[in-house]
Amino acid sequence: MTPRQPAAPAVGQVRIIGGKWRGTKLPVPLSPGLRPSSDRVRETLFNWLMPRLGGARVLDLFAGSGALGLEAVSRGAAHATLVEKDGGLSRQLRESVTRLGAQRLVEVVQADALQWLRQPAGALADIAFVDPPFAAGLWDAVIAGLPAHLAPDAWLYVESPAGQAPRLPAPWLLHREGSTREVRFALYRRAAATLSPDHNV
Repeated sequence: MTPRQPAAPAVGQVRIIGGKWRGTKLPVPLSPGLRPSSDRVRETLFNWLMPRLGGARVLDLFAGSGALGLEAVSRGAAHATLVEKDGGLSRQLRESVTRLGAQRLVEVVQADALQWLRQPAGALADIAFVDPPFAAGLWDAVIAGLPAHLAPDAWLYVESPAGQAPRLPAPWLLHREGSTREVRFALYRRAAATLSPDHNV
């Protein structure tokens, strides 16, 4: 029997910044490639998403601390699936979900994101978060595998290094984007290919 992998030691915290769990602190473990989105970036993102969060199903493919997926549920999303490869991080995510009493609202899946995307789709997500470890260069492979798991009019959030914009194929249309000194963050909508590339909803 394989011993249970302990949660990685926490070296910091992020907080949920809005909704029913506002102010709740989430541990940020010491783990290679883990880089939680800053408060400023998350505040901007969820301002963009607020009209669409109510009742939405959310997919967070590189969940890490859980800041994006749990923030979405805190602000009204109906359900979040948090996919995280690292065993220690996955355990910490489950502990956070239990502490929030959110077991019926949040599913934590310990899996490699690319392998998980190759599995048959369950309930389709309305919003997906793609914020992988930057050094791994996973954007193209992940975005190619996403469509089968998303609703026809889904929204997609992508983080990448500042000055580097992953090329998203049709039918993804850029809705909003922003940047800090470290990251570029952007929200896309999955829409019919007949829509104009500068279509903005």
